[in-house]
Amino acid sequence: MQFRKKLPSLTALVALEAAIRHRSFTAAAKELGVTQAAVSRLIALLEDDFGRPLFNRGHRTIEPTPACLILGAALAESFSSIADSVDAVRASVSDVVTIGATIAFSSLWLLPKIAEFRQLNPEVQIRVVSQDSKLDLTHGGIDIAVRYGVPPFNDGTVLASSGDRIYPVCSPDYAISHDLRNFPLGDHELIDTDVPNRSWYRWADWFARIGKKPANSRSMLRFTHYNETISAACAGQGVALGWDTLIKTHVAEGRLVRVGDLELEAEGRHNIVVPLNARRSATADFTAGWLTQALQR
Repeated sequence: MQFRKKLPSLTALVALEAAIRHRSFTAAAKELGVTQAAVSRLIALLEDDFGRPLFNRGHRTIEPTPACLILGAALAESFSSIADSVDAVRASVSDVVTIGATIAFSSLWLLPKIAEFRQLNPEVQIRVVSQDSKLDLTHGGIDIAVRYGVPPFNDGTVLASSGDRIYPVCSPDYAISHDLRNFPLGDHELIDTDVPNRSWYRWADWFARIGKKPANSRSMLRFTHYNETISAACAGQGVALGWDTLIKTHVAEGRLVRVGDLELEAEGRHNIVVPLNARRSATADFTAGWLTQALQR
């Protein structure tokens, strides 16, 4: 419907609604922050448009006509509905958006992305839940989850998925001081990650998948959290398995270098997931869309 062709000036309608409530052009003008003459002029324009008077004017008094009262009631209800909608949109901007992910994904991928997001959207409040156990999406505590695995999931809707590549990495200093030309053959210091999730690759899994197992390489360091594994590799403590999605920034900035050219495709995928019964909010939807684009980049 072409509303603009049927409706008079919105400014004039606002002035009319105020004048009806106050029964005074002067009081309406004070509320709206304009002059009494401006309100009188707007009302006169409406009366010309409608072809009838809207007020019975007396000595320093005005009384709305019956038709004016009918229009005023509709305007008051409509303006109240608009104000409620505006308040809802403003309130949604201040909603806290809770994002859940594994500890490794939070520290290595999510937090840098959140820093970028907050520079562009400083008004959005973010809460991050980091845990390696499976996130519960059924009780309303999580708005958006980043979950590794093979979709679909029975408790959430996948908005985006991204595969990953896994390859050996070490610090530049370690690469210089050790002969890695024939890796994985030879005697090497390996850094491993012990996690309960069997979808996470350990060195034994990686060697089995690529079909090469060194005779003398051994895990000199083992950690329960992958971000600690990567920190140890950056500190020159040995060779770690690098998940490209998580450590590509480290490689790009020179904190880590690839060892050899062997890599394998991870069987699972990183997924942006929203709960099936998610609390809908404009802010959560906007944040989920931004993360979806970031993951797919």
